[in-house]
Amino acid sequence: MKLKPKYFVLDVDGVMTTGQFMYSKNGKEYKIFGPHDNDGIKLISQKLEVVFITADKRGLPITKKRIVDDMNQVLKVVSEKERYEFIKKEYGLKQTIYMGDGVFDVEIIKDCLFGIAPSNARSEAKKVAKYVTPSKSGEGAVLDACLRIIKKFFNSKRVI
Repeated sequence: MKLKPKYFVLDVDGVMTTGQFMYSKNGKEYKIFGPHDNDGIKLISQKLEVVFITADKRGLPITKKRIVDDMNQVLKVVSEKERYEFIKKEYGLKQTIYMGDGVFDVEIIKDCLFGIAPSNARSEAKKVAKYVTPSKSGEGAVLDACLRIIKKFFNSKRVI
């Protein structure tokens, strides 16, 4: 029997953003989020519970503005060291689709139901991912992932 996912958990920086932090003399002031990924989240949130995670406490106001205030999505602050156990305990690895880009995401990508990495993720993450998006992070990678999830797990050829 094919397992059905219940959750789509996404790392924010390097997945929803380009992964770049822009600093001024005042500190971290900007992150670059792409325009297409929210479309994917709108599509997939009809089928799965979507949760965003970040370890970036200094950039949290920027992330919160986009993910919580603008997109109306759930955002959890979870350190890289605690991330694996957090997802395992809160959501269950075999019920979770995870999208990440870095070395701290590798074990989650490998052990979850369906691990995804953007095309510009670290090579370690791409190596263990079951799907690597054609688009880069912050440039539609999340939309690519959502379309693949819908096709693979929900047998839908229609996007909308």
